[in-house]
Amino acid sequence: MRKDGIIKMADDFIMHTYKRIPLVITKGKGIYLWDNSGKRYMDFLGARGAANIGYSNPDVIKAISSQAKKLILVTNDFYTAPQAELARLITKNSFADQVFFCNSGAEANEGALKLSRLYSYKKYGRGRYVVVSANNSFHGRTYGTLSATGQKKYQIGFEPMVPGFRYVGFNDIDDMHAALGDDVCAVILEPVQGEGGIYPATKEYMSFVREQTKKKDILLIMDEVQVGLGRTGRLFAYENYGIKPDIVTIAKSIAGGVPMGAMLATKAVSKYFDYGTHGTTFGGSPLAAAAGTASINYILKHRLSGNAKSLGAAALTQLREIKKKYPDNIKDIRGMGLALGTEFYNPDHAAKVFDACLKSGLIVNVTNGTIVRFLPPLIITRQELKKGLDLFEKAVASALQ
Repeated sequence: MRKDGIIKMADDFIMHTYKRIPLVITKGKGIYLWDNSGKRYMDFLGARGAANIGYSNPDVIKAISSQAKKLILVTNDFYTAPQAELARLITKNSFADQVFFCNSGAEANEGALKLSRLYSYKKYGRGRYVVVSANNSFHGRTYGTLSATGQKKYQIGFEPMVPGFRYVGFNDIDDMHAALGDDVCAVILEPVQGEGGIYPATKEYMSFVREQTKKKDILLIMDEVQVGLGRTGRLFAYENYGIKPDIVTIAKSIAGGVPMGAMLATKAVSKYFDYGTHGTTFGGSPLAAAAGTASINYILKHRLSGNAKSLGAAALTQLREIKKKYPDNIKDIRGMGLALGTEFYNPDHAAKVFDACLKSGLIVNVTNGTIVRFLPPLIITRQELKKGLDLFEKAVASALQ
């Protein structure tokens, strides 16, 4: 079918919840995508952080193919080896003792919110249920995670929100201190605010939050859905801060493109989820778990965290050189590892840069109106990274003429 026919069919029969780019993507390999005309694109969006190991990863393909011949799905009333093996792999390489598997980042965060309230309820009774979240955060689109999200624009039209959420300034120690009252059961934070515009938390801030939450027996949830599994230069982003949270949520890149999420926790916390308190039909299916094990083993074997750290530093240097050429147009460059953002003063400039990038064969995206965000696959080479940022610079020059 021709491009126009596919787009019309999708627009006719799929709800319009996405502002889709008018491309029909037919193939992906490594850091590249192809449309149905055969044009190749460098993907510096990386499926919004879900393509850490790139597209069509051979290890994941092999794992999926092998597992699909045996068992794709069975109810979680039974044990399966792929699920057990993935749980062991994750806990072996993290702070956690146990894992709950689900299907998405929003579900992982929902589970974390439920577990936090249940933990506090069983230890302290009613009245200690407030979850503190940061302004400009993004935690998902289910009612609980939407309520935790500190951006009003996502909540308009869906009110009333779930009660019991309190918002504070991100990286604002005084604001956090004032918010941690006796009614608080948990704090949920992104180590790097992704949809909010690539804002990393400071070490001072995270150290303070961990110290205060420990002191008050408030659970610290780290939402690593977008930036976990190598993107920040460590396997888990919390490792950059020298702390250990109580709960971490991951998804996106966990299973190499197969839908999956996970909530990680210490046993001191996870024990409060007992029989019947939480569940899911598809979470941790044999197929997804096999893909997850292949994906994480690939990240570890090929040291993609180290690649993200070194290439992220190189990218920041190159982006800052670009900023020097356009000081009146580019407001800021920031990031951690291969989660990077270029902020423009003018949203029209950001939109024009996006269009120019796409025309040149580079996929990026604009978040929060003014920030061009880069989340390239962690398998990217230094040469590919430079080539992509060179294309970005040419797009900036074209857009700002």
